Amino acid sequence: MEFAFPDGFVLGVSSAATQIEGGFTDHSWNDWYARGHIKDGSDPAVADDHWNRWREDVDLMASLGIRAARFGVEWSRLVPEPGRPDPAAAARYRQEIEYMRQKGIDPLLTIHHFTNPMWFENLGGFAERENLHYFLELTELAVENFGDLVSEYITINEPNIYAVNGYAFGDWPPGKKSFPETFRVLSNMAWCHIQAYNLIHEMRRDMGFGDTMVGFANHVRAFDPMDEKNPVHIAAAKAAEWGFQGAVTRAAMRGDFIAPLRSPYIVPMGEYSDFIGVNYYSRSAVFGLADGVRENCPKNDLGWEIYPEGLVRCAAKLRKVLDRPIWVTENGTCDMTDAYRARYICDHLKAAVDSGLPFQRYYHWCFCDNFEWLEGESARFGLVHVDYADQKRTVKDSGRFYAEAIARGGVTEEMYEKYVAPEEYCVR
Repeated sequence: MEFAFPDGFVLGVSSAATQIEGGFTDHSWNDWYARGHIKDGSDPAVADDHWNRWREDVDLMASLGIRAARFGVEWSRLVPEPGRPDPAAAARYRQEIEYMRQKGIDPLLTIHHFTNPMWFENLGGFAERENLHYFLELTELAVENFGDLVSEYITINEPNIYAVNGYAFGDWPPGKKSFPETFRVLSNMAWCHIQAYNLIHEMRRDMGFGDTMVGFANHVRAFDPMDEKNPVHIAAAKAAEWGFQGAVTRAAMRGDFIAPLRSPYIVPMGEYSDFIGVNYYSRSAVFGLADGVRENCPKNDLGWEIYPEGLVRCAAKLRKVLDRPIWVTENGTCDMTDAYRARYICDHLKAAVDSGLPFQRYYHWCFCDNFEWLEGESARFGLVHVDYADQKRTVKDSGRFYAEAIARGGVTEEMYEKYVAPEEYCVR
């Protein structure tokens, strides 16, 4: 099997500040670790030590031919106290961005990726509308410091995952279990995206730049009924899809707040995204008030179904909300031994290329193994293996496959036979 990427199609990699930087700062995930909530007991203050090894990591990206990298800033580093930014932290991020550009790597900057400074968390975070101006101040600070170097932005990563895990299930900070609060957080974050979208464009125009691209990273799943003939399962799947991703997508991209969401302030209907950011990993099989995974299907090491068709299905639905080019801002899999990652990447890339949809970017999650939130160091998603004891980086076979795909502009028959054909998914 072989296929070529369309003209202009770019392969990149993704990361998040908290998951790679290491070091103790006073933020919500260091606090969550200290409270004993990380499954394997690993410490986000370790991670990949990227805060100190950033030059090594950028050099490694460049050596693999990577020309696009999604990265994030740590709010608690940039603003350790409310109203008191740290210029040294901003200068350090600026140094890294400059080096990325010197190496021919285009940065896509994520402003918020799950983690809050504890001062913001203690004020009630995104659940309280009087706090929302703090996020807009962070956005303004990011553009003030990096706006001449960065033209592409993600305002907020996966507001639905942040809200559901932190405010409905209580598995993530702040550990709440309240559906009304969950939907209030989702509403407030959608409003924040719209305001940040306008602010970034305005500030970049004032700087004399007109090529700005701003969006947010949707976490989307394919939702199907566990029993396709059961009307309860069918209805539940539709309700789960709307409550989890449909409502917040429409609110953030169009300013159209529909129940169960309600905007904290009046916003006009409009178009608030320059690309469709798609974070896609798996499919949910829904039954009643719960969802799960079908038996006897390919699964990754976390038990998530491997379902490449879902990437296309989800992207197509998002384009019905707003017709924009599609950027896969995250796609990858937990594969501890790198036994099937090349096949996973190949299958999802082929699904995108064959779809006829305007896919322009594919950012693999992730570049290096990292601190994977609640799973800690126990879940490996990287193209590059990290030995957390000595921080040694080793490119995996999947990383070499990815580098060849970039170099060749697609997947050749030779590449397929070398990397993909020997791999098999685990069906269980």
